[in-house]
Amino acid sequence: MTPKPAASAHDLHTCDAAVSLAFSILGKRWNGMLLSTLGDGPLSFAALKRGVPGISDAMLSDRLTGLAEVKLLTRSVDAGPPVAVTYALTPQGEQLLPLLEQLGQWAASNLERPELERPEAERPGAAHQDTAPAEKN
Repeated sequence: MTPKPAASAHDLHTCDAAVSLAFSILGKRWNGMLLSTLGDGPLSFAALKRGVPGISDAMLSDRLTGLAEVKLLTRSVDAGPPVAVTYALTPQGEQLLPLLEQLGQWAASNLERPELERPEAERPGAAHQDTAPAEKN
């Protein structure tokens, strides 16, 4: 077997910068869900809002604009009447879908949510705690 050449500091810096860029986009709340929701095909703003429960109109608009700016989705306007706007993944956005799926599977198998983010029933020792408040003396 031929030994693998050591990566230069430049290569490592370039890789780190690329990963940082990816997570600066994909790490924003809602972006992964939006990309995944669009994986089934083009959708309107209202359909996206239904597909991503809890997102506000303003946040949805902001996230769609940001994802379009980095060329992960497109925004198409049909003058109508009525005017119809649809959002669809670009080829680059479609390439992300299997990676997001793999990342989700890896996270489910290898990461635990911090205790403060877990529902109380899942926290260590929760089954042994009394439900009545403690009395103060």
